[in-house]
Amino acid sequence: MSLDNIIEEAGIQHVLEDNKTARLVINKNKVLNKNTVPGLLVDTEEMEDGVKIDITLEDNIIIPEPVHLCFGITHKKARQLIRLTLKMGRNSSMSVYSHCVFPFAQDIIHEMDGTVKIGQNSRYSYFEKHIHGEEGSIRIVPKMTVNLDEKSRYKSEFELKRGRAGIIDMDYEVFCKDYSIMDVSSKISCKSDDKINIKETGHLIGKYSRGALVSRIAVRDKSAASIFNKLVATAEYARGHIDCKEIIKDNATASAIPIVEVSNQKAHITHEASIGSVDAKELQTLMSRGLDEDGATELIIEGLLK
Repeated sequence: MSLDNIIEEAGIQHVLEDNKTARLVINKNKVLNKNTVPGLLVDTEEMEDGVKIDITLEDNIIIPEPVHLCFGITHKKARQLIRLTLKMGRNSSMSVYSHCVFPFAQDIIHEMDGTVKIGQNSRYSYFEKHIHGEEGSIRIVPKMTVNLDEKSRYKSEFELKRGRAGIIDMDYEVFCKDYSIMDVSSKISCKSDDKINIKETGHLIGKYSRGALVSRIAVRDKSAASIFNKLVATAEYARGHIDCKEIIKDNATASAIPIVEVSNQKAHITHEASIGSVDAKELQTLMSRGLDEDGATELIIEGLLK
């Protein structure tokens, strides 16, 4: 599979045609395409089994168009390790769209080991979309540590709706200083014998810091999902919420462990978790409009992951 095929799978053909759009395209351990814009520095180093990436956004830089990252493996069997370091200066803003494409996976391991530092009064948004094949012999291991300076904002979305999830072991940890905001969410569809383990922890260590951990998971067949979300508030007027919803179908299993830890009397954290089959009333309503039970269930699941 060539560069063009990877871009087509990700649906970002237009990106290669725009020299004003920052981008980085990687297949296994090879950098296939790279473009930067003023104020954004991207250094890459090819390793035996992956790529080391250092990204720096300078002070007072606003990038209006999304930065595109595309991590692909066109081999059937391979390991890809991405070592990512991202540093943002003060009063800057950037959005990143990351596409992870593994269409022919038969024995694939994709690992992300990332460190993100967001400068004072800066904003960083990261959307990660996975596109997998139907074999299911794939393991995704993303690990990310994020540090927010005062008045900074961080938003992260992980999405996997297409193909087999395989095995996912996710570990995100975020630290928030004064007046900073974190928003971490995941939307994953599982089937067959897929296995999902999500661990997300937010530390509200700054006064008036805010945080949200949101999970939307659908498990079918014999798949299994385990969600561990934790918010720790140690500063005055810190506010946070955990929200986990899982729909199960067939012989699938799901678990959710929301943990809130508060050590300041002026902080406040809430949580909610729900696990079960689709809502009976929603199901009956859709079936009354001509859908069979499976079709109605899938439509409800699609709405959950939207």
